[in-house]
Amino acid sequence: MLADRIARLITPAIEAMGFELVRVQVSGSQRPTLQIMAEPASGRTMSVDDCASISRAISAVLDVEDPISSAYSLEVSSPGIDRPLTKSKDYERFLGHEAKVETSAPVDGRKRFKGPIKSVDANAVELHVDGADVRIPFAAIHKAKLVLTDALIALHQASESNEQEDE
Repeated sequence: MLADRIARLITPAIEAMGFELVRVQVSGSQRPTLQIMAEPASGRTMSVDDCASISRAISAVLDVEDPISSAYSLEVSSPGIDRPLTKSKDYERFLGHEAKVETSAPVDGRKRFKGPIKSVDANAVELHVDGADVRIPFAAIHKAKLVLTDALIALHQASESNEQEDE
């Protein structure tokens, strides 16, 4: 898959700069858009300057490797508050917060789930959905993201104010 190949190409450069790759997404066909989502490994808030630095660094890698043969647009962004959940550590970090999960095949007779994250292990995440706990294997997850809630906003504001105190 093209997004996976690009992720393998750019991850070393991103990590060397002190960031973690969150997601790579390629969309569109006429002039594709390559969206790179990253965040500081330290947990601090991502800045516009961070996005510009990552863009410059990965542009050099992409120019050499040329994984997309046609012209394309490059977008570098932070994951935002209602971020995608792409790794087990994302689910661990946001235990108790509400998530939307879509699976590629039905799990317990359905493909869409929404509820607070109850637990996480190496193979699956457990959500509390409609009064019951549902275990969703990571291998079955097509896409997942946090749901914007007052609790999530409060967590984000608290982390931003902690950063300002550290400066």
